[in-house]
Amino acid sequence: MELLVGILKVFGYRTIKTAIGVSISVLIAQSLQVEYYSAAGILTLLCIQKSRKQSKHAALTRFYACMLGLFISSALFELLGYQPYSFLVLLLLFIPLSVALRVQEGIASSSVIMMHVYMHKQVEAAFYLNELLVVVIGLGVALLINWYMPSIDKQLDALKRQTDQLIATILKEYANYLLDGYTMWDGREVLHLSDLLRRAKRLALLDSENHKQRKNNKYMIYFENKQKQFDLLERMLPSISQITSQMEQGERIGKFLLKLSNGFSDVQEDGLHEELRSIREYHKQLPLPLDRCEFENRAHLFTIGNDLERFVDTM
Repeated sequence: MELLVGILKVFGYRTIKTAIGVSISVLIAQSLQVEYYSAAGILTLLCIQKSRKQSKHAALTRFYACMLGLFISSALFELLGYQPYSFLVLLLLFIPLSVALRVQEGIASSSVIMMHVYMHKQVEAAFYLNELLVVVIGLGVALLINWYMPSIDKQLDALKRQTDQLIATILKEYANYLLDGYTMWDGREVLHLSDLLRRAKRLALLDSENHKQRKNNKYMIYFENKQKQFDLLERMLPSISQITSQMEQGERIGKFLLKLSNGFSDVQEDGLHEELRSIREYHKQLPLPLDRCEFENRAHLFTIGNDLERFVDTM
């Protein structure tokens, strides 16, 4: 078992599935004594994708393109002759037509079938049946092989934990600055979180495409929500960094941020709204700023309060 896991890590699921799929396609086509049986393996190779949805789309696109290429090449070769220059006219017609019909992904696959027409040098029902078998075997095996998709739930759950940890760290650093008036923080967690969310959403999309029966993909919803929180944290950063002096109002918001960071994953939204509302009401009752510096600092704190309200709404 450990050996199998090691092999999977070295080569990757997709590489192994491709190798197995190509071998099975060639084996089936050769066993049925299909002419040009190796082409079935080529079609399988071109059709295995990262997700079930992508694989299904690739199979349909290549099937339509192969059938289109089969009939157009048969007609043109019969009309112009089975000569190399006929390919010039064929491709000048076929490629724009494929793009117009939105099956351009199948141009490479259909080229294999068109080469068979050229080599066969005659059009007959048995040949059409042979090519249909090549296409069906190649694409069919790819679909079956690609139906198995290893679970990525563990990876996504790990990314969820890392995301929460990074957001909590950023909130804590914001709080420390407001409470202490300085920080040695270099902001690397912001960059790390941006990169992590990009990878997480890509994986969540892959999971969604592999499980179409799930009406609402929990991972996609989760990471989209975390992206909103990250955008708000990014928006707060300039305001926090421009606060030039310690203020009692800033300390109140700092304590609120610290509370968020300490219990980020299990705080209650209703209680947070109420606490934040009381902080803002207190700020409204304070005397007017005494100088320009205090005015600007309080304006930044007001902006932070607005962003915090939106942040709490996402929890």
